[in-house]
Amino acid sequence: MFLKGEKCFTDKCAIERRNYPPGQHGQKQARLSGYGVQLREKQKIRRIYGLLEGQFRRVYAEAASSKGVTGEALLQLLEGRLDTVTFRMGFGASRTEARQVVRHNGILVNGKRVNIPSYQCRPGDVVEVAAASKTQLRIKAAAEAAESRGRAEWIEVDTKALKGTFKARPQRSELPSSINESLVVELYSK
Repeated sequence: MFLKGEKCFTDKCAIERRNYPPGQHGQKQARLSGYGVQLREKQKIRRIYGLLEGQFRRVYAEAASSKGVTGEALLQLLEGRLDTVTFRMGFGASRTEARQVVRHNGILVNGKRVNIPSYQCRPGDVVEVAAASKTQLRIKAAAEAAESRGRAEWIEVDTKALKGTFKARPQRSELPSSINESLVVELYSK
C-alpha cells in the first residue's frame, strides 16, 4: 500500500526484498498483457500519491493539456501537490500523514492557512508548519527522520523553524526511476 515505515528506508525492507505475494504460489505469476502492464503502472502511481481515480484523471487531463512532455508534466503536477510537498519537506512521516497535517490546518503557504491537499504549489512558495502544530511530536519526529534521509534538490528546508521553500518544479531526472509514466500516457491515449 506504499505506507512504508522507517524500516523501508534501509536494506531490510520486505517490500523491496521480496516483491511477490506470500505463500506457496506467490512466485508463480501469470504474464500480463500490454494493457495489464499499463494498468498496473497507473495503479502504482495512484497508490504512491494517494489519489482516487477521478482525481488522477483530472491531474492527467491537466498534464495532457499543458505544453511539453505529458508524462513529465504529470509527475510535476503530482509532486507539486501540497500534501506531497509537505511530505518531501519532512513535515509528515508518510504522504498519508502529511495529507492529514494539511487537512487539520497545520500548514501555511505564503503565510495563509491552506487545508486542501491537492493545492498546487508554485515555484517560490513558502510552506511552513502553523504555530499551533509546531508542538506536535509527530511533526518533530518526522522532520528529524527526514533530515537524516536527505531532501530533494527542488526543495529548501529549515528544520529548526519547520519552514521550507518550493524552489522549482522537479525535472524527470530528479524523480525516482521506479515510475514509468510513459505507460500511463499510453494507457490514457487509447
